[in-house]
Amino acid sequence: MDKAQLERVYRAEAPRITAALAARIGDVGLAADAVQDAFVEALEHWQDAPPPNPGGWLATTARRKAIDRLRRARAGQEKLALLAATATGTFPETEAADDDLLGMIFACCHPALPRESQIALTLRAVCGLTTAEIAAAFLAAEPAMTQRLLRARKALRAAGADMRIPDPDQLADRLAEVLAVVYLVFNEGYLASAGRQPARRDLAAQAVALTRLLHRLMPREPEVLGLLALLLLHESRAATRFDGWGRLVRLADQDRTRWNRALIAEATGLLDRALTQRASGPYQVQAAIAALHAEAPDYEHTDWRQIRILYDRLQELTPSPVVLLNRAVATRYVVGPEAALAEITPLAAELDGYRLFHALRAGLLTGLGRDDEAREASERALALAGNPAERELLARRLSF
Repeated sequence: MDKAQLERVYRAEAPRITAALAARIGDVGLAADAVQDAFVEALEHWQDAPPPNPGGWLATTARRKAIDRLRRARAGQEKLALLAATATGTFPETEAADDDLLGMIFACCHPALPRESQIALTLRAVCGLTTAEIAAAFLAAEPAMTQRLLRARKALRAAGADMRIPDPDQLADRLAEVLAVVYLVFNEGYLASAGRQPARRDLAAQAVALTRLLHRLMPREPEVLGLLALLLLHESRAATRFDGWGRLVRLADQDRTRWNRALIAEATGLLDRALTQRASGPYQVQAAIAALHAEAPDYEHTDWRQIRILYDRLQELTPSPVVLLNRAVATRYVVGPEAALAEITPLAAELDGYRLFHALRAGLLTGLGRDDEAREASERALALAGNPAERELLARRLSF
């Protein structure tokens, strides 16, 4: 088994093994470290003769690594006793395994942790990324990320974080936190906030996989259905978002014949299922907006009037100046650029540091023939942009 095959096995098995181990010892960090130790040992021993049951081998080895770590720790005796009381080496393949994994996801997104730590711990324990990979995603040094993960684990222990699924009366608030973290992971993968890479396809794929997992574990939850539909609709356009030179392609200019129709069909089916439950939420509304873009024959014939109505609904659910900014894009096509400019002008104080505010304002001013003001707005957007592909697109506009 070569390294690439081993990594595929690890990605598939690590979340389940980590969750089961964490459920037994009550420590996400220790469980993740033990599974990572097992992976390192697999690299050393699987090259010539991989075991017939790789998942079982990793589970057994991870359990042994956890015992070794606990024996070296003064405070590990109680957890060691819990681990010793469980079945050796094997972990459940039934609904109990799903409960363990879902419990770990909720633990990683505990409200005691700051948002960046929630994301980092989720990537580490649930998605199986190494500390080095997470550090690269955050544009941080590996030692600094190691310390951040350690602080997150200590905070979970101090908060007495439960590795079980929250009680029903706590589930709604905690689920919203989990979905927000997953969506942030996807957005960073879809269009990186900074760094040399314009997109991190690995992070986007991890977020989609994690949302599919949540859907498998919570198949009737409307907002899980909504988020999965939203991510799949975005993913359906992934192949057309950059040209052959790595330049960002605007939605209006993308080749819609290359969009992944299978993903679009899957997403719209999920959205239909969510909407039948009549429990509207922000991810369902955003997915409905994305679906209207996916179903339009071209940019100009998009149902902008319906999109504008949906943004009104999204503003009711999650009031935000960014929602109003996006609504103004639809207003441009429904009413005109002057009306859209009037809508975003009151947002200037709140969104002055947001590159897309100035980029949209530049486009509206251009449509009104106010070229000098448009150029100034484009220069402001360029100064705020950190993504290389966005910077290139804005610079290209300035060159005309």
